[in-house]
Amino acid sequence: MSASWLGLMIGNSRLHWAWFEAETLYSCDTAHLSVAQIACLTTQLDFTACGLDWPEITPPPALPLWLASVVPAQTALWQAYPETQVITLDQVPLAGLYPTLGIDRALALLGAVKGYGAPCLVIDAGTALTFTGADAQSQLIGGAILPGLRLQLRALGDHTAALPQLITHPPNLPSRWSRSTSDAILSGVLHSLLAGLRDFVAAWQLQHPDSAILITGGDAALLINLLAQQAPELAAQIRLDLQLVFQGMQQIAKS
Repeated sequence: MSASWLGLMIGNSRLHWAWFEAETLYSCDTAHLSVAQIACLTTQLDFTACGLDWPEITPPPALPLWLASVVPAQTALWQAYPETQVITLDQVPLAGLYPTLGIDRALALLGAVKGYGAPCLVIDAGTALTFTGADAQSQLIGGAILPGLRLQLRALGDHTAALPQLITHPPNLPSRWSRSTSDAILSGVLHSLLAGLRDFVAAWQLQHPDSAILITGGDAALLINLLAQQAPELAAQIRLDLQLVFQGMQQIAKS
């Protein structure tokens, strides 16, 4: 494979980019692009020519593109670029994967197994909050999916007549018994999310006491910070790694 290549993980809310330059990884997130922007990029994958900038340093044009997506309609658009390699579930070298498992969860689990060993548990705090575990033989045990932080907050704003739409998230855990509507929403969502996270981790550790536990995704840093305020000993056992999907993608590209 080329020493320099791009990885793109198309998520439900964002595009997650990685530029691999030999063993160095540069990454950034962008909003989903318009059809016109994608058409521009898929001619020669030149970010500068298409008016799209990466932070600090921009990859050169015409690099190979390794693509994984949980949004099928977006996948087809990017395949117009001739150097695109679409990663599918059958390429992920883990046992026990089921056909509807999200490719993002599979790649993150692969990245965790290769980087931290098995057994391991991956918590992905993205649009959905997911738990995905592998046993000591690197076989998928299973997992769980629930609405993520922003999705829960957005659902209350979108589907109620009087509750506000909250778009900011406090760095400190709110009081459980709040005295304003906004604080009450944050209390309910955040305390419930953390309680669920603690419960799943505790159940996992009963079965796999020596397991690595990783957290990744857009809200990972926020959740681990809030968990540290509530249960510092547990938070210290969970490693923050925002590149698990791309580490998994790198394993596929190398093979």
